[in-house]
Amino acid sequence: MSIGNSPEDERPFEDVSEEALPSIGRALQQARIAAGLTVDDVSTATRVRIAIVHAIEADDFAPCGGDVYARGHIRTLAKHVHLDPAPLLAQYDAERGRPAPTPAAPLFEAERIRPERRGPNWTAAMVAAIVAVIGFVGFTLFKGDSEDGSKTQVAEGAKPSTGKTASPSADAPKPTDPKPDPSESAIAAAPRDKVTVQVSAVDGRSWISAKDHNGRLLFDGLLKQGQSKTFQDSSKINLVLGDAGAIQLYVNGKKIEDDFQPGAVERLTYTKGDPQVG
Repeated sequence: MSIGNSPEDERPFEDVSEEALPSIGRALQQARIAAGLTVDDVSTATRVRIAIVHAIEADDFAPCGGDVYARGHIRTLAKHVHLDPAPLLAQYDAERGRPAPTPAAPLFEAERIRPERRGPNWTAAMVAAIVAVIGFVGFTLFKGDSEDGSKTQVAEGAKPSTGKTASPSADAPKPTDPKPDPSESAIAAAPRDKVTVQVSAVDGRSWISAKDHNGRLLFDGLLKQGQSKTFQDSSKINLVLGDAGAIQLYVNGKKIEDDFQPGAVERLTYTKGDPQVG
């Protein structure tokens, strides 16, 4: 017979203290692995960044940015890996010496949700009244202008209509022609201390681009037939004509007589001393 401890007595004692409990990060990691999920899977599902998931599983809560965010991440991760978040949150608070949150008193809740009694909104009423007055005045002025226009037409000899559309008579004034492009004399009034360039699409449409002496873009687009653009700068205008044959140029009040070919692309520069192609 041997004297001493039996084999059963030599078994290590089971540690049932709080230190034997897995840490928060370890518990979350074990639950994730048991669920067959990777850190990427958890991050994608919970929208918690991968770096923060790794930090929490290593019990490093600093990247969370504070206790409020750490508790929220713990709760989110625990639910996703099928753990009860309450024990983990209690363990987190105990480790940091934070008291457990207490529910609000029923009286406080009742007073908080009690609707606040408000008086009449005089500001909204005043705004509505002002809008109504402005609308009435505008309608009155519009109606007065319409009646004055009708009286003027009758006084000039036009027959008032009686429910039928009056056909245009020979005496009715013809519609005015569209305003013609500025003539050479009008363009000649351009100031001499600046360079003025007018581009007119007289024989078709053309893409044009215009820049000032600093290279700032003044226009870049399609000029349809009959349209004109006028550009002015203190010293220089740079032009690019996509179809120079369709364009007529006036520079500092003078017509440019260059024989541009249809479909030709021209790059031109004009200054205060032109017309001379730079």
